[in-house]
Amino acid sequence: MKLWQKDKDSLKEVERFTIGRDPEFDIILAPFDVLGSMAHAMMLKEINLLTEEELNLLLQGLREIYFEIEKGEFAIAEGVEDVHSQVEFLLTQRHGDVGKKLHSGRSRNDQVLVDLKLFYRSAIRDIVEASQELFDLLIRLSEKHKNDLMPGYTHTQLAMPSSFGLWFGSFAESLAEDMDLLQAAYKLSNKNPLGSAAGYGSSFPLNRTLTTELLGFEDLHHNVINAQNSRGKTERNLAFAISGLAGTLNKLAADVCIFMNQHFGFISFPDELTTGSSIMPHKKNPDIFELIRGKTNQLQSLPGQVNLLLTNLTTGYHRDLQLLKEPIFPGITSLLDCIDISIFALKEIKVRKNILQDPFYKHVFSVEVVNEMVLQGMPFRDAYKKIGLDIEKDDFQPNQSQVNHTHEGSIGNLCTEEIKSKMDKSVRGFDFEKTTSSLIKLIQG
Repeated sequence: MKLWQKDKDSLKEVERFTIGRDPEFDIILAPFDVLGSMAHAMMLKEINLLTEEELNLLLQGLREIYFEIEKGEFAIAEGVEDVHSQVEFLLTQRHGDVGKKLHSGRSRNDQVLVDLKLFYRSAIRDIVEASQELFDLLIRLSEKHKNDLMPGYTHTQLAMPSSFGLWFGSFAESLAEDMDLLQAAYKLSNKNPLGSAAGYGSSFPLNRTLTTELLGFEDLHHNVINAQNSRGKTERNLAFAISGLAGTLNKLAADVCIFMNQHFGFISFPDELTTGSSIMPHKKNPDIFELIRGKTNQLQSLPGQVNLLLTNLTTGYHRDLQLLKEPIFPGITSLLDCIDISIFALKEIKVRKNILQDPFYKHVFSVEVVNEMVLQGMPFRDAYKKIGLDIEKDDFQPNQSQVNHTHEGSIGNLCTEEIKSKMDKSVRGFDFEKTTSSLIKLIQG
């Protein structure tokens, strides 16, 4: 049964095709649907479309449903179209005709819009918290291994001295910068669309500022058409943010896979974090990081998928927008899984010491020696030529025990505190506490 159903029902084939995967995603949206309905009901009371008694009945019923969802006791009954319908049917079944009044002044379009905004806000908070945990681990590893040298590469060729401190720290700072993209997605998710109805407002005197405050939104989409058009735009911004984080994890995973290779042997993990071969007893495969690499490649395709879904859509709601959930919802889960398993594995990483003391790596010190000669007064071009000739004649014998890099962000000056400040500033910018406290007030009454 459908809320909009009149005297005819859709053919089963049409229904199966149009509903798609929405039921599984609607369960995820269920708690947020209830929260949005609570705020909407309180607003209806303020504009005299509900009495105090009716409001109290609705809030009682909505809180009952919310806690059922939290306990895993909520389900969308067979034949019920979506979560919005299920909530309304339960309210009507349990509390009578007052349940039928809840939908006044809103459509399912802006109902699902507010559900999505609330869900995305919550998901972004989960991503930020997980990213911060990974960031803190990378900072600790950077400090722990700041004196452990390793080769740096350009064009996948031996280039210059690097260090594990520099390597770990690079991913920490990259995560801090990824927060800027995520913050842009959060700001768009943190705008209230409720009250836009089908995209053209309502003849009811809706108090949209009130629902904005009740749901802890930073602001509202003032123009009701723009509120509807934000569906898709919000997902596009979130897709780019997810893709950015995925890119950071992807490069880390790709490096780990290479550095575990026996030809490098720079790092290792306990046996229980690797997998073996069915016929080669010596194998220790980096399956965790290979899958992170693969999954983050999938995640980096999200902006393309979203953009293609939005191509050529005119102003207003289109059913195409339903399909945005299919890449975004699993994408959020996949990103969180990749972050969590990265933390789990990197806690056990073992770094090989004294790598650059092997004569095999002597050429990575060529720039160090050139720079020493320049400091002693030789023109750079002359020093470069001399060392190049020495290398060709195999007469190059550098000191491979230390390097002297002191400028900001180099091997000897990792700028750990500055990078931590960058992350702290980004995280503070989300202001999660305001949204959380607003929703707690709704739930607790």
